[in-house]
Amino acid sequence: QVQLIESGGGLVQAGGSLRLSCAASGRTFSGHFMGWLRQAPGTERDFVAGIGWNYGTTYYADSVKGRFTISRDRAKNTVYLEMNSLKPEDTAVYYCAAKLVGTKEYTYWGQGTQVTVSS
Repeated sequence: QVQLIESGGGLVQAGGSLRLSCAASGRTFSGHFMGWLRQAPGTERDFVAGIGWNYGTTYYADSVKGRFTISRDRAKNTVYLEMNSLKPEDTAVYYCAAKLVGTKEYTYWGQGTQVTVSS
């Protein structure tokens, strides 16, 4: 059974930092693309950052470039999202997800972790 378990969310003041973790289990993720997506109330789920499991190539939404860093530890089967200079507009539920490279839809999803940034 494939599981993606997020942790590290919480309440932080604007300008602060958080590090989210996504512990993956149940299969090998070789050939997969690991993504962080977020959803604020009343909005659609949006892509935040992603990383290729094999080569570590990274991608970011324009809104987080220069502030967020995605990384993965293949030995620990864990993906991280380091979030710095947080803004109130970063407030959302953050989801970890995985899909095969080259496919459109994510196959596996975590349960989400709440990030709240106060002004």
